[in-house]
Amino acid sequence: MPTVLRVGPYRFFFYASDRDEPPHIHVERDDNVAKFWLDPVRLQSSGGFSRIEIRRIAAHVTDHQIELLEAWNGYFRD
Repeated sequence: MPTVLRVGPYRFFFYASDRDEPPHIHVERDDNVAKFWLDPVRLQSSGGFSRIEIRRIAAHVTDHQIELLEAWNGYFRD
């Protein structure tokens, strides 16, 4: 489960088994894990985060969208 990015308390990662899904990123803080689709950026599951925190995380995903997509494509490239 490669970590792609860390911003403050958040860890951005994907699972090696995620290959068969569209590009996305999981975001973890403590016991909470959200999932965002990357193209376009949108929330798939909030995983226990508050709405305020989800907006904050969504802004990070948007700010780093290209970097996250490049990491996804680099990892899952055939």
